[in-house]
Amino acid sequence: MRHPVSIIAISFLCLGLAVVAFLVFCDQAVLTRKDTVFSVSTSEKLVALTFDDGPSPVWTPRILDELKRAGIKATFFMIGEHVERCPDIARRVAQEGHEIQNHSYDHKLLIWSDHNELRREILETERVIRETTGQTTEYFRPPKSWLTKKEKRQIERMGYRTVLWTLNSKDWVTFDDKYVVRFIMSRIRPGDIVLFHDSGGVLGTEGGDRHETVKTVSQLAQGLRERGYRCVTISELMLARRNAG
Repeated sequence: MRHPVSIIAISFLCLGLAVVAFLVFCDQAVLTRKDTVFSVSTSEKLVALTFDDGPSPVWTPRILDELKRAGIKATFFMIGEHVERCPDIARRVAQEGHEIQNHSYDHKLLIWSDHNELRREILETERVIRETTGQTTEYFRPPKSWLTKKEKRQIERMGYRTVLWTLNSKDWVTFDDKYVVRFIMSRIRPGDIVLFHDSGGVLGTEGGDRHETVKTVSQLAQGLRERGYRCVTISELMLARRNAG
């Protein structure tokens, strides 16, 4: 007869593997999109490329180089701690015309967080970004996309809009760059928001391998341009929605 402790351990292991498989092969954001911005209704062929978890001393400069070669602007959802560690890179992002927005201070999961904790995570990051780059943030992307309805309302009362994404590149599990480009190009629609990362990997928000992300930028930019799309920042995408309305 199998020991009850062994059965419990196996059950937890199976549950953990199921969660990892879901995060790798599915997009958890589809479960939390309600009352957030994940795409914009517009007749213009506009898309927003976004990069999470930076700045990174290794990968952000390389991604910036690719964006410059492609002649496109993007939005970087930055972690407050990372901005403090890499202020020069954060300033370069701003100086090259890209948009910086808020991705919490230390990338802690905020679902069911205390009111004061959520407020601190957002306002401390806002302060760090403003003092470092001069940019003021108005859009917030929660770590892993997880938020409750109550937390979304609190964020809105703070003057922020919660922004998720339409298409998840899954670059954090290092899929082949050509696969990522094919995946996005086969699904892209006007007003879409695309998720990439300029830092981190499977096990955390630092380090990681973003080679595939770097290679994807120029290929994707070319493919979008050939189809008549223009890459814009989140703020520009939101302005297009207001003008359309």
